[in-house]
Amino acid sequence: MSLHQFDLKEKVALVTGASRGIGQAIAGGFAAAGANLAIVARSSLEKTAALITLQNRRCLALNADFQHTSAADEIIEAVLLEYGRIDILVNNAGMIRRTPAVDYSLKDWDDVMNVNIRTLFRLCQAVGKIMLKQEAGKIINIASLLSFSGGINVPAYAASKGAVAQLTKALANEWASRNINVNAIAPGYIITENTAALRKSAKRNQEITERIPAGRWGMPEDLVGTAIFLASEASDYVHGSVLVVDGGWMAR
Repeated sequence: MSLHQFDLKEKVALVTGASRGIGQAIAGGFAAAGANLAIVARSSLEKTAALITLQNRRCLALNADFQHTSAADEIIEAVLLEYGRIDILVNNAGMIRRTPAVDYSLKDWDDVMNVNIRTLFRLCQAVGKIMLKQEAGKIINIASLLSFSGGINVPAYAASKGAVAQLTKALANEWASRNINVNAIAPGYIITENTAALRKSAKRNQEITERIPAGRWGMPEDLVGTAIFLASEASDYVHGSVLVVDGGWMAR
């Protein structure tokens, strides 16, 4: 065992939802570990691209709307044209809409499902075909604590993140013997735009913070080490795992 096992030098990593938050932190961490990046988001990727180029790594920035599954195929075509291969896929793009279940619209349900699981599956499927030809690859899906619990007023998000965890295991069952690792990270309560509504509520913020053994909300950077581990040779015998990074929340 040596630190070389965590080296991502010259690997090509595709990271979705990379304009800010968790995706931005993981993309920057991969660049620091030696990877070249393809980053994807609906909004500006200028800041993330700057983080990557500061590490003297190559960066391909692509804008896409994951409401449409066809975006996955367009992204992969562009990445292959630029780099010729994909070694690592991080499915981080996601969305959340908060409404009590009795009032939840089918449009909100479909929008969340399209981004969080439908397009995620298409990316796994299409990149999986490439990795099967390469006979190597690492896929990291971003799950959630709501892969395990139901949450409140977020029925589509909870359902989609439960599906992410199960899809991760299903793909690992099929591809582990082909030298492809499929795993997931389940972040705890992280300071991102998705959790802004919870942090604005003094009551909910206090309740959540008091339950976290670490005594604080997580930062996007708290997930980088786990992502590098799952993207590197150090995790070669890790398949179908959903690794929780939550400050101890699930242990309470």
